[in-house]
Amino acid sequence: MKFKDISSLGQQELIEKEKALKEELYKLNYQRYSGRVEKPHNFSLIKKDVARIKTAIRQIRKP
Repeated sequence: MKFKDISSLGQQELIEKEKALKEELYKLNYQRYSGRVEKPHNFSLIKKDVARIKTAIRQIRKP
């Protein structure tokens, strides 16, 4: 996801998106420990998206 797309969303949508991404990351970690991850590159992509969302939320909250 690009930062432009993320910054156009509202704060509540960003929080919901972050929760969904964290849940997806949890599922990927579960697959990792069971030994059957199909797309291991998704770990870094999801982590980067979460960081972008947290940055956008912080910019919205900043006065």
